[in-house]
Amino acid sequence: MRLYDTLTRQLRDLRPIDGKTYRFYCCGPTVYGPAHIGNFRTFVLQDVFRRTLETGGMPTLHVRNLTDVDDKTIRDSQAAGLPLGEFTAKWRDRFHADCEALNCLPPHIEPSAVEHIPQQVAMIGELVEKGHAYASDDGSVYFRIGSFPDYGRLSHLDTRELSLGRTQEQRASADEYEKDSIADFVLWKARRPEDGDNWWDSPWGPGRPGWHLECSAMIREYLGSDFDLHSGGADLIFPHHENEVAQSRCACGGGFAAHWFHLAHLLVDGGKMSKSLGNLHTLEDLAGRGFSAMEVRYVLIGAHYRKPLNFTLDSLSAAREALGKLARAAAGLAGRAGEGIMLREVGFGPFEAAWESLQDDLNTPGCLGGIFSGLKETGELEGEAAAAALAGLNRILRALGLVLPEEPARAEAPDEVRELAERRWAAREARDWALSDQLRDELAGLGWVVKDGREGYELAPK
Repeated sequence: MRLYDTLTRQLRDLRPIDGKTYRFYCCGPTVYGPAHIGNFRTFVLQDVFRRTLETGGMPTLHVRNLTDVDDKTIRDSQAAGLPLGEFTAKWRDRFHADCEALNCLPPHIEPSAVEHIPQQVAMIGELVEKGHAYASDDGSVYFRIGSFPDYGRLSHLDTRELSLGRTQEQRASADEYEKDSIADFVLWKARRPEDGDNWWDSPWGPGRPGWHLECSAMIREYLGSDFDLHSGGADLIFPHHENEVAQSRCACGGGFAAHWFHLAHLLVDGGKMSKSLGNLHTLEDLAGRGFSAMEVRYVLIGAHYRKPLNFTLDSLSAAREALGKLARAAAGLAGRAGEGIMLREVGFGPFEAAWESLQDDLNTPGCLGGIFSGLKETGELEGEAAAAALAGLNRILRALGLVLPEEPARAEAPDEVRELAERRWAAREARDWALSDQLRDELAGLGWVVKDGREGYELAPK
């Protein structure tokens, strides 16, 4: 398999360092609220990456962390009046349920930041001892980026064009910061009144780790100083991953990640996602509009991982049609294969081109196109030939993590939508055309189209 590497900006072959198991780390969720589809685009494509490696016969070790202590988790748990652990456990469980619905394989190891605070404190101590970090008067500890000449290589930053230096207060006040500012970053944040009871002891006084440190400490714990691949959203390249490289190489030696796999962001209706626009869609939101998690997964893998994906409700309807077509084709092959034919899976048959697309920089849209092209070759197959084609189809679908519906189902409209549709039909019967049109627009805004007939109406997702 070949994959683009952010550091070298080249397609590179993937080979495990130890010659046996491909060991990789993915930055996981911050568990302070429900993950949205932008988050899940990254997690779903990372799942396809792992499935592709394993389908090709390569064993994997997949580590993905949970961020359960940072500015956001502390802020929101305090606002909710809940202990940090109770607050984050709720959202952790919600994340796991959503991953299961999307058919994402669980990581082999899923460490949390809170569980690894001793390891983080130990790493800070090493950095201080080696001269790469220093304590401030208030008990915070900072990484000295001037001590690491390679800082900026991953993100290809020219530090001469960036703002160098911020005040101590600015450095200590945020785990995340502006992309045009580069300065010593916080490793240990001194206890503040707004943190409440969320603090731990350290040689520098009470406080908590900075956000960037947790991944370095957990990577060292489970993957060592050299491992095969690091992955995350493209928004993490700077500063998060740049800071990880600096603190890990300075504390542990070694080369850190041999390959960097970053995934582009997601747009909604051509624009950025934001709470103010109301387009931070979650699986629960989309289920309320009648769409399944598998339809969401199909859309999320529909664009190449290095290109932004434009998510629309119309694309979910198209995904439903595509999955239905695949389900009917698979059922047809199964019927023509007959009973009692047992074939060992040895290849992909008519779907070899689809598999080759996945091997070539995880080209998921090319893979989907290859599946439908391959189906054109299966229409006349019978017996063992049909069974072999079905085995190849099932194998490529498993690599994509797609589970076909048993029967292409019609979407069930939620109660809110049915109530609006009934009110609109009553307005239509009363010849109140203005109200009828208004309610039709409201239904459209919720992602539903109403089709009128002589005796009634039908609802369908847009």
